Amino acid sequence: MTHIDYYLSPISPWTHMAGTRPARIAAAAGASLRYKPLDPTALFQRTGGKVLAERHDSRKAYRLQELARWAERLDMPIRLQPAFFPTNPAPASYAIIAAQKAGGGDMAALVTGLTRACWEDDRNIAEEDVIRDCLIAAGFDPGLAFSGMLQGAEIYPRNLEDAVADGVFGLPFFKVGEASFWGQDRLDFMAAHLGVTG
Repeated sequence: MTHIDYYLSPISPWTHMAGTRPARIAAAAGASLRYKPLDPTALFQRTGGKVLAERHDSRKAYRLQELARWAERLDMPIRLQPAFFPTNPAPASYAIIAAQKAGGGDMAALVTGLTRACWEDDRNIAEEDVIRDCLIAAGFDPGLAFSGMLQGAEIYPRNLEDAVADGVFGLPFFKVGEASFWGQDRLDFMAAHLGVTG
């Protein structure tokens, strides 16, 4: 079976823009999909990128234009200046890790629920009650927001090491064997690589 590693952060607006498309593409291709959340700041530090606050003003301005364009193209609501950005993505990432291991719910719904909480609903995805709400909505045990902390804290840095080894330098990033696809705007290319429609 073909396998896709999906490197992401629930605080990334571009992960928000990816929505459920990675899961739909994987299902159409009969491929397995593994969600691998990681610390974006640490990834940039390891691979030569810059966090948003350190980028030149022209890059910051262009980013906002691109987000608005893609939101319109995808017909996806977005708050360009959400109330809780930046915030610590680790607690939400731990919940994703724990939910994936526990099973029984909809992973795509969980990831999109968390990104929607930040980028549409002005909620803080570092807060346990927000994470619990997203777990419940996606069909998972809300207790994973707490019980998954230890497991998530262990796997989260491992995902970063895997990402660096896989040549990942930005998020979202998809690996299909040796093929790499960076960004939600490359999902159609990944679908074509897998022989399906994006």
